Amino acid sequence: MKTVQLFPLILVLAIHAWAQTASAPVWTMQESGTTAGLRGIFSVDGAVAWASGTEGTVLRTVDGGAHWMRCATPDGDKDGATLDFRGVQAWDEKTAIVMASGPGDKSRLYKTEDGCATWKQNLSNSSSTGFWDVVQFVHSDFGFAIAGPQTGVLVGDPVANRFETYAMVLGHGWFLDSAGCESVPGESAFAASNSSAFVFGNLRYLQGTGGKQGAFVLISPLLSSGTSSGDCKRVKVPIGSGTESSGVFSIYFRTLKAGVAVGGDYSRPEIYSATAAYSTDGGDHWTASATPPHGYRSAVQWSESLKLWITVGTNGSDISRDDGKTWQPLDNGNWNALSLPFIVGPGGRIAKLNAAALPKP
Repeated sequence: MKTVQLFPLILVLAIHAWAQTASAPVWTMQESGTTAGLRGIFSVDGAVAWASGTEGTVLRTVDGGAHWMRCATPDGDKDGATLDFRGVQAWDEKTAIVMASGPGDKSRLYKTEDGCATWKQNLSNSSSTGFWDVVQFVHSDFGFAIAGPQTGVLVGDPVANRFETYAMVLGHGWFLDSAGCESVPGESAFAASNSSAFVFGNLRYLQGTGGKQGAFVLISPLLSSGTSSGDCKRVKVPIGSGTESSGVFSIYFRTLKAGVAVGGDYSRPEIYSATAAYSTDGGDHWTASATPPHGYRSAVQWSESLKLWITVGTNGSDISRDDGKTWQPLDNGNWNALSLPFIVGPGGRIAKLNAAALPKP
């Protein structure tokens, strides 16, 4: 008799719980404590994460985003508050680097090893015409023993017809790669999300570009200590519309072969055609997504735990469960960058992924 009486109650509670989950937002907003425009985000392990943005802003959480702490501003006693930190990479709760993007010496690299209490400048743009776009390190070596977490690349817009490129191999300091990828007239990289380059564990990187001549992925030769060997391979990508504001904005690989590139035209974010493409051969060839994201996208990432791709942009986010062939809308928020489970945007916006609210396959 008790079982009969309890069953309807259990059913009602189950339906109520399902309804709450079904209506829950995919992205749960967090209190960042800032109104800065955020374009840098790096999640170390879901608990420790770092974010960065305009007005010299660097943030850190060590409790999964329950609390975000404002870090000391690099060069805060000088002009640090004028810097736009568009990139951040981190290794733990103590160690991180931030990249400032700007004309000339407004492009800089700083490092902290004491949990952002203090910063040391590692690198400064030596070209008055340069502008840094992305700094990325190896975070999955794909089985290559010759690489390590201190292997990375920093890429800026072309100077003298070559992308200004610095490399670090196995933590032995930054060197200017004199054979950085050659550019074509009007070509540039994009600093929208610090994800327009991807570093493989075999000391090779892929770089997305755009401009009036179209969108490309440039595949570097192997890096060595001092320079790269050979020329970059230029591969056409079916993304963007051949304007100065369009091209490949973000690139990510889940294996040595399977990768996704996203972008479009940031000046026309509502245009959804030609906003994503996928590769099955390590970037040598790209195919346009049959069902693209629902607008311009500035960042993309693979989630190994969820077995899906997520891409974000200024008019929302989307997921793909078939390696970028088709995409399904998630929300219509205003976002710049992601490092799962976190996502950031203008006005200090930080949110965390609510995986339970994702649409079912």
